Amino acid sequence: MNAKAGKLSPKQRDALLNALQARFEKNMKRHKGLEWAKVQAKLEANPAALWSLQEMERTGGEPDVVGHDKKAGEYLFCDCSAESPKGRRSVCYDREAQQSRKEHRPKSNAMDMAAAMGVELLTEEEYRALQKLGEFDTTTSSWVQTPADIRQLGGALFCDRRYGHVFVSHNGAQSYYAARAFRGSLRV
Repeated sequence: MNAKAGKLSPKQRDALLNALQARFEKNMKRHKGLEWAKVQAKLEANPAALWSLQEMERTGGEPDVVGHDKKAGEYLFCDCSAESPKGRRSVCYDREAQQSRKEHRPKSNAMDMAAAMGVELLTEEEYRALQKLGEFDTTTSSWVQTPADIRQLGGALFCDRRYGHVFVSHNGAQSYYAARAFRGSLRV
């Protein structure tokens, strides 16, 4: 967990839990068969996870439960905003890419932001699974975890949904766009 992780005040904690519960109940198709009371109990026992979810919420991710790993006893949360989270856009892939820019360097990068929030970038598989729960990134795109061999060559992967299909594509890792951010995931 991130060393900078803060503690939520009781008021912030209650507001977050209320928002998460409302989203959970509104989007039952994302987590059929799961009960909010069990999810809430896991969250209340994990203040660091609550802080990370607050960061996801604060940056526009609209986190929601998208799975349950029964073997590990963990719930999987993911950013479920219709488009890539607004508070995380215009970032390149990682610090190396950010520092390689001589001009117009972005303020941050996806990997460092995710680490600071205590979340992981989605993998390509997780992104495709999310797209089975709805239509996301129809006008934006999201960086996803990039295999080391691609990253060593200077590239990074992103995904989006266009024409009713999910696409995986690539850019130089140092590129950044006003319509590209990243989606995070968190296991609780």
